[in-house]
Amino acid sequence: MNPFDDAYFMRKALQEAEQAYAKGEVPVGAIIVFKNQIIARAHNLTERLNDVTAHAEMQAFTSAADFLGGKYLRDCTLYVTLEPCQMCAGASYWTQIGKIVYGADEPKSGFTVLGTKLHPKTKVVSGVLKEECAEIIKRFFIQKRNLN
Repeated sequence: MNPFDDAYFMRKALQEAEQAYAKGEVPVGAIIVFKNQIIARAHNLTERLNDVTAHAEMQAFTSAADFLGGKYLRDCTLYVTLEPCQMCAGASYWTQIGKIVYGADEPKSGFTVLGTKLHPKTKVVSGVLKEECAEIIKRFFIQKRNLN
């Protein structure tokens, strides 16, 4: 049994989501893995950076490309707690990422609902730790509603 399975790495992405939550950011976390090694960790920073493009995935793509010294992430896997939006899915197309694993579905603005195309060689696995990934988002928005 491989201890470095999709659930293992999704738990690492959830740790990033918790950091975002603590900062008042929408709690989405992402990591990028290359040969069972985490090469990038990120979470949403849209509020802190006042930048609508500062999604967890975008931060992770930049960090991973920097780590590898190239813009293509063909042999990498993105683990993200929430289904990527069309911007992040579009960016993943250009990175040619090998695999995307996500937790919770995004029924309003996820790439599958909007029909955003991924790179033809990108594999997708959905629903990994789905309940845990959905719970942190729900908790965040319930707290946010109660504060307003």
